[in-house]
Amino acid sequence: MSWNEPGGDKNKDPWSGRNEDNSPPDLDEAIRSLQDKLGGLFGGGGNGGGNNESPASMKGLGFLALGAVALWGASGFYIVDEGNRGVETRFGKYIATTQPGLNWRLPSPIENVEIINVSKQRFLEVGYRSGGGRQRGMGSIAKEALMLTKDENIVDIRLAVQYQVSDAQKYLFNIQNQTATLKQVTESVERGVIGSHTMDFVLTEGRSEVVADIKREIQKVMDDYESGIQVTSVNLQDAQPPEQVQSAFEDAIKAREDKQRLINEAEAYANDIVPKARGAAARLMQEAEGYQSRIMSAAEGDVSRFTQILAEYKKAPEITRKRIYLETIEEVMANTNTVMVDVKGGNNLMYLPLDKLASKTRNLNAVGNNTNQPIRQQPYNNVNRQPASSQRGRVVRGR
Repeated sequence: MSWNEPGGDKNKDPWSGRNEDNSPPDLDEAIRSLQDKLGGLFGGGGNGGGNNESPASMKGLGFLALGAVALWGASGFYIVDEGNRGVETRFGKYIATTQPGLNWRLPSPIENVEIINVSKQRFLEVGYRSGGGRQRGMGSIAKEALMLTKDENIVDIRLAVQYQVSDAQKYLFNIQNQTATLKQVTESVERGVIGSHTMDFVLTEGRSEVVADIKREIQKVMDDYESGIQVTSVNLQDAQPPEQVQSAFEDAIKAREDKQRLINEAEAYANDIVPKARGAAARLMQEAEGYQSRIMSAAEGDVSRFTQILAEYKKAPEITRKRIYLETIEEVMANTNTVMVDVKGGNNLMYLPLDKLASKTRNLNAVGNNTNQPIRQQPYNNVNRQPASSQRGRVVRGR
């Protein structure tokens, strides 16, 4: 039965210390009761309600305080993992940077330590987002990606910056918001570099140069800020014209490619034709020089021979004239197979076609070798004994 039920045992009342009028117990009495219990715990006890404490009680309190101090001092130990650095501060002021391993500092709130990962590769996306928050295709952020080039064209640039902490102290204390600062510096540098080049250069052969310039300028600014950040790489994820003019730009690219193809074909044709033309020109020049040399030599020889003949002609004109005539006739007759025989006492000449006779002799020899072919003789003209089909030539009269 509960103590507060009718007929219950009033001795079980937890508020037995109450007065008869159900008022709460005296506060001083409760404190004395607690002191008596603590004194019994540390080997002492109350002395009839006096305030004097025994030496054993004081000793117990000393051990308790010493244990609390030991626990507070042990809380100052901390471990820095490999690849991290510990930045210790005393009342908010930097005092040291600790290396990986077990370290100790004065416990809080006197000293604090912040662990910074200096080996982690951090990434910053400018002009696009690889995760959510996409505003248009491929995660491009228009206000970050669109920028003006030197020739007043707009390009869509998407850049990825990879960096790590090089100095933990500078990283924590020299700049307030490291990521936002690096992003603003990257955007500023990127617009400056892109604005110093033309659109064709940025989109085609100038990509590597643009990336190198951006990385160098970002690192220079961050070093001026003493940010403790080292930019390890800058990657140009994409560079293209705005989406609104994409189709027109693709047509321009195709036209440029066709132009380059035709230029290459023309250069290949020129490389094939020009050497041949140069060789033909050189051959003609050499032939002309040889012809010039030959003609000049022949002319000089003719002049020399004429001069010698003239000297002889002045000495004996008739003899020289006859000798020249005979030499000329001899030269002319030596180049023909026709033989003229002067018949004495008449005006007729006997014409002997030696070339035809020689040809007939060759035909007879051929017939002798091939008896199946008939021999066909060509009729001669009775007047000058010349074949009827060969009555050409000159008329020569006897003198």
